[in-house]
Amino acid sequence: MNINEQFAAAQIAVKNLSEKPGNLDLLALYANYKQATDGDADGNRPSMTDFIARAKYDAWAALAGTQPEAAQQKYIELVNRLAEQDTGS
Repeated sequence: MNINEQFAAAQIAVKNLSEKPGNLDLLALYANYKQATDGDADGNRPSMTDFIARAKYDAWAALAGTQPEAAQQKYIELVNRLAEQDTGS
């Protein structure tokens, strides 16, 4: 299975977790997904009053310069770790 197939499988697997990941894991998933699919963050940083959007933007912007394949790999690794924790392995 190539990296794109693994990435697609991880996107499905994350939706099948029995428990919602914690906020830090959700931010990491979001940031790596966006970096893998859209590249570096663009646009204006959301205002201080929009806490969630600002945190998501900052997490994504922190990955600036990361190659899409590397972001896909990090996403896959995170989903695998969450799935292992989910099953109690």
